[in-house]
Amino acid sequence: MRLNGLELVALTGLLALSATGARAQTAEMTFFVTSAGSGKGADLGGLEGADAICQRLAQAVGAGGKTWRAYLSTQATGGAPAVNARDRIGAGPWRNAKGTVIASGVADLHGAATNLTKQTALTEKGEIVNGGGDTPNTHDILTGSQADGTAFAPGEDRTCGNYTKSGTEGAVMLGHHDRRGLDDSAAAKSWNMSHLSRGGCSQDALKSTGGAGLLYCFAGN
Repeated sequence: MRLNGLELVALTGLLALSATGARAQTAEMTFFVTSAGSGKGADLGGLEGADAICQRLAQAVGAGGKTWRAYLSTQATGGAPAVNARDRIGAGPWRNAKGTVIASGVADLHGAATNLTKQTALTEKGEIVNGGGDTPNTHDILTGSQADGTAFAPGEDRTCGNYTKSGTEGAVMLGHHDRRGLDDSAAAKSWNMSHLSRGGCSQDALKSTGGAGLLYCFAGN
């Protein structure tokens, strides 16, 4: 089918408007699930490395003007205090790449009012992340956090050595972005505290339970 001059002009205008709208939504984005992890399992290079992953992916889609933080808690160790994920992400509200509000504030995010689901927990590109029933399933998201967004007590590893391990030792707490699991329990439906990794902190260990080393990223400004 051939288009005449007027039709080509109209089509070009529609495409330009669509692109402008997409850029506007991306500019408003303050939350996303990473489209990729570190590639080294739960070894993210600590919190600094995790934040850098969020910042780099946001920058790639034109949202790098904000300060991005990974939703991760750390455990107290070696004299360094614990860090709570809920204290790193600002006050909200947070919107995904399509402009949908995930939560209006920290309390809503960690309560029944949260709007974090498979359909809303999109990547920085605005894409849906595979969940239960998809191949491969990548719904396990690294959080190292308790359900209220606070850190675990020191002792048994819940953060893969504060995100520096990628071998068979250690474990990290994971959440289900699609809010579903093997049963109907609260843990299976938790976006930030579903279960620990099994078999260590490697990429293969994360894959074995339905993960890919992905993160939640929030803009605090």
